[in-house]
Order: sequence, then C-alpha cells, then structure tokens
Amino acid sequence: MLSQKTRYTIRALQHLADTWRQGPVRLDAIAESQNIPRKFLTVILSEMVREGVVISHRGRDGGYELALAPVDIRYGDIIRLTRGSLALVPCAARNAHEHCANCLPEAECRLRGLMVTLRDEMAAMLDKVTLADPITPVPPFDGTED
Repeated sequence: MLSQKTRYTIRALQHLADTWRQGPVRLDAIAESQNIPRKFLTVILSEMVREGVVISHRGRDGGYELALAPVDIRYGDIIRLTRGSLALVPCAARNAHEHCANCLPEAECRLRGLMVTLRDEMAAMLDKVTLADPITPVPPFDGTED
C-alpha cells in the first residue's frame, strides 16, 4: 500500500499540475481542495522543493508551483521520492535492496522472483504515466467484487 504521505504528495502535485502556468498556488488552496492537513502539506511541499520538483514563492502573492512541466514528472518518480522504492518487499528493491528476515536464500525464493517481476511491470507502467496524462476517476466498488 502507498503511505498516506505518498498519497498526499501525489494529490498535491496533481493539483499543481492542474494549475500549471497559472502562477503560484497558495498552500491553503491546495490543502482545502485536496483534503490534506495543512501542517503535513507544508512538510511535503518543502521536501518537493528540496528535490527540485516544486518552486516556493514567498510574499503576499506567493505559493507553490511545479518546477518542471507536468509531462516531465512521472508517477514512478514521485513514489520513489516519497517511498524510496516501488518494491513490495525489501529483497525486490533495486536501490534500497535488503535481505528479508526469516526467508529462504534469495536464489531459491520464488516469492522474490514474483515480486521482482511485479516491481518491474509496475515501474514500467508508472514510469510511462506523467502528471500531464488524463486519469479518469473510477466509481467506488459496490462491495460485490472478489
């Protein structure tokens, strides 16, 4: 599962992508429209400024805007910046690889093989989709799905 921080970051960046080239957006406007706690959003946006994804403008007409065009910001990169990896288990991570505790040797573990394949497929998909791509909301599940 994505962390709450990652989900908030994606929603904040989607909001900034929706207002691309319209000038800085005030923190309160993002927090209110995206239902993100103001204090948490301040931390998130500060991190995105440090990473070079967002620009912060001070002053009366200040706010935040994307530092890059929405087409240049991939969802895979956002998740890697906030989560560190796309892998679901530590042994399948490329950059943050760790051996799993209480597991088989990696060369023998079929679960790891599955998770590496999943990570690669997920990375390929998330690295194709950018903040500029339209994403259609999906209706809620009715509870009868398996």
